[in-house]
Amino acid sequence: MNTLRSSDRGQVTAFVVTVSIALILLFALVLEGGTALGTRSRALSLAQEAARAGAQQLDLTAYRAGQDVTLDADAAEQAARDFLRQAGAEGTVQVDGDTVTVTARLNHTFTLLPLGTRSLSGTAGAGPHTSP
Repeated sequence: MNTLRSSDRGQVTAFVVTVSIALILLFALVLEGGTALGTRSRALSLAQEAARAGAQQLDLTAYRAGQDVTLDADAAEQAARDFLRQAGAEGTVQVDGDTVTVTARLNHTFTLLPLGTRSLSGTAGAGPHTSP
């Protein structure tokens, strides 16, 4: 009976080590995934704000002349780019008619998992709104 007991030695230790490593990796995955989602959410928020900043750049000459409200495309693109630059993000801006579409990119560096740095992005569009 003593021989059976001695053959079981160390099995609990191996189990505890394996489960502990698995739990640490799971914790790292959850934490890194959450921070990556937060970075992507921030990129989307910046894209929305930059698009709104661009959509505020109206062609005032046409508006004052009583014509339809349209965007000043150059000013809209510049305003959106300036917003992204001031926010510390990179991205692209496209003005198509009365719609400003912005894609904001932020870099996220994984610290607990060996995944390096990834570029996460969010895209949003906006246009001028007028009341009837």
